Parts: sequence; structure tokens; C-alpha cells
Amino acid sequence: MEETGRSLQSLADGQSGVVERIALTGATKRRLIEMGITPGTRVGVLKRAPLGDPIEILLRGYSLTIRGTDAAQIFVGEVRP
Repeated sequence: MEETGRSLQSLADGQSGVVERIALTGATKRRLIEMGITPGTRVGVLKRAPLGDPIEILLRGYSLTIRGTDAAQIFVGEVRP
């Protein structure tokens, strides 16, 4: 099944989105959920490493660094007021 929507990896530095779903399974999905990346959570991209991987994000008041491959499987929607 091909994904539609915008991935967390596609956001530019300084942009934000709201997590809609995580298209991963197993231990990786569980690990991301345990770190607070859950549907409905607002996340913002702080910065990327010089080669684009990993990505530092801000969520729930703290910064977190995740792999680009994981960020590509986290789909986000528009931030609504």
C-alpha cells in the first residue's frame, strides 16, 4: 500500500505537524510510541545532521533525535489552531 500525506522527514527545519500515524510495525513502532511519538502529538523539526540523518525533533517539551528512515514512516498533518 503506497502512503499518501506528508512524512515527518519531508518537513523543513522549523516546520511543525501533528502525527497522524506511524507506518511501522513491531519493536521500532513500539520504541517510537514509548518515546512519545503518538497520533495527535505536535512535532517540530529543529535541525538535521549535515548529511540529513539523523533528525532532531521537538515534541512534548523535549528534543529527540530519530533516524531519517523512521521519520519517513511517521505521517503528519497540518497544525490546527
